[in-house]
Amino acid sequence: MRTYKLTIAYDGTRYQGWQRQANTARTIQGILERVISEQAGYPVEIDGSGRTDAGVHASGQTASVVLSGITSENFFTEKINRDLPEDIRILEADLVKNGFHARKSAFGKVYEYRIDTGTKPDVFQRRYCFHFPHKLDLDIMRRAAEKLKGTHEFAGYTDKKDEKSTKRTIYDIIVSGQGSSVTIRYEGTGFLYHMVRILTGTLLEAGLHQRTVESVAEVLLTKDRGQAGFLAPARGLFLRQVHYD
Repeated sequence: MRTYKLTIAYDGTRYQGWQRQANTARTIQGILERVISEQAGYPVEIDGSGRTDAGVHASGQTASVVLSGITSENFFTEKINRDLPEDIRILEADLVKNGFHARKSAFGKVYEYRIDTGTKPDVFQRRYCFHFPHKLDLDIMRRAAEKLKGTHEFAGYTDKKDEKSTKRTIYDIIVSGQGSSVTIRYEGTGFLYHMVRILTGTLLEAGLHQRTVESVAEVLLTKDRGQAGFLAPARGLFLRQVHYD
């Protein structure tokens, strides 16, 4: 048996998220498993580093797959890619030690959220950013982001109430802007369901002076989702990178 680590990019616009579902064929995991199984000649399962929601994109999703033996050269990057939809691509495929698991072996992830503050949606970027036509105070957003860095209970920043643990570590949040484009980059050990999108909505509210910097930290203490910000749309979110030892 041989284990392969795949680095995958996809435009999530047309799909119902990463995780396979019984009621739809339009998931990234489901399509990859079907195409790889057809080429391998037997059923295979792949494990992603995490689940991205419907509409979320990735330029550096990671998955692991176990095959019965060593594949031919460029099996994934040429043969499999040839049969995948044009909005899903395997960028790299590496033979790794057996036991490697894309989710369990990961120790960090990087997400980016893109915002367009222009008066009208950008013609070319409208599918890959959140059109938010408001003037933002980026300095206030950066001050608010500082309150979120470190190890905390993020129960107030998730929409899933039955998580076994809501403790996560955020290494850095970088708020940058150029012209009408604003990007928020999140680096951490991992993120809860909807966590990045709720954090983004909260920081945007701070940037509009609709909430104080202190209120961002208070949500960590109260663990009350109702005190956090709105859920930013999926289309602005990208999984950029997954870190491994």
